[in-house]
Amino acid sequence: MNAHRFITLLLSLLLVAGSAVSNNRQKVASPLGDGTTDRQYWAKLAYQMAAPVLQNMANGTLQKNFQLETSKSWDGRDPKVAYMECFGRLMAGIAPWLALPDDGTPEGRQRAQLRQWALKAYKNAVDPESPDYLGWESGSQTLVDAAYLVESFLRAYDALWVPLDSVTKARYVKELTGLHRYAPPYSNWLIFVAMEEAFLLKVGATYDEYRVHVGVNKMEEWYAGDGWYSDGQAFAFDYYNSFVIQPMYQEVVDVIRQQKGDAYRLLHRVGPNDGGKRRAEQILQRMQKFAVILERFISPEGTFPVFGRSIPYRMATMQPLALLAWKQQLPKELHEGQVRAALTAVMHRMFDHRSNYNSGGFLTIGFVGNEAQTPVDSYTNNGSLYMASLAFMPLGLPADASFWTAPAEKWTSKKAWEGDDFPKDHKWDINRELYQWK
Repeated sequence: MNAHRFITLLLSLLLVAGSAVSNNRQKVASPLGDGTTDRQYWAKLAYQMAAPVLQNMANGTLQKNFQLETSKSWDGRDPKVAYMECFGRLMAGIAPWLALPDDGTPEGRQRAQLRQWALKAYKNAVDPESPDYLGWESGSQTLVDAAYLVESFLRAYDALWVPLDSVTKARYVKELTGLHRYAPPYSNWLIFVAMEEAFLLKVGATYDEYRVHVGVNKMEEWYAGDGWYSDGQAFAFDYYNSFVIQPMYQEVVDVIRQQKGDAYRLLHRVGPNDGGKRRAEQILQRMQKFAVILERFISPEGTFPVFGRSIPYRMATMQPLALLAWKQQLPKELHEGQVRAALTAVMHRMFDHRSNYNSGGFLTIGFVGNEAQTPVDSYTNNGSLYMASLAFMPLGLPADASFWTAPAEKWTSKKAWEGDDFPKDHKWDINRELYQWK
């Protein structure tokens, strides 16, 4: 082989190799090879997660057919709590998506079907005659998952709460009021009960003002700085800022700020007679800073650090990113195209070619697939895992929203590890005045 032919062949091989590397780098940030867009991929995953739960619960067969799995170190609580965990957490994540209007697209038809099932499931959840009546008196764990259930109503009020019949609505008020039988521990659980009381306030029912005020005051007191809240007096390095604290604190304060009368009047005592506006702005800024941290956690390969408890909750770690994207409140440091690309990359790593579901189509305990070696906490069951749906909130934006149409961009760690320019991080100087609700 002469030198000219050798050089030509070598250049051809290098071009092919370079193309393969380029394609591999872009794979997680671009439509799949079969022409599937990011949104279609997200919708496929969300439907796969939701359909077995909602179809069964609409038919009153969830508790019959759900293939219950519990931690090997199960703490002995009533296993009936698993069904409220499954339903409430799932709905908190997909509620924004189900609130979109119907259309004739394949996604739209699936979305309409899920909404139809969900409305029947909501009714069964509080109907004492239904086989899928949830365990409202199954212990204090109910405080946690009733909060996710009402969070779903708050995130899609007109689509999911308003259409319910008056008997069902009255039953929800009765069940939520009945939760006063349980006292929350001195932790993130305080914001769960505040969420339930804020919902009662929103629907015009009698609510416990004290449970709201303790919840929001403690979240404010436990702000540690630079976007992080402590879970109680001692800081815990885990993802409970994502799972609970950041989103629910914001949503409780937003609900109260929308009200009039005594609840609204009390907000004037939070700040300088601004109806809680300043506190709401600070809460948003803190979540934006935390979202910047979460985005930097996502590696070039679409993984994120595994630390703290409740790791089998999977994509729930990314809830603040998803929530801010859906509300179109991402900080200026994060472009929509990079957030979509980063979250899509994580979804591929977590759900592609993995056995995340059991034979009945329900999520199974694990992290990336069904893994016996995954560390599992004593309170975990496979109903708990439906918190993973919280990452899908941007589906609540229409398909032509900029989140879906913006060009895919490399996320921060991908830029850094591939030798591109990337932005410097810094401490956010957020005013930390401890307002007191009195």
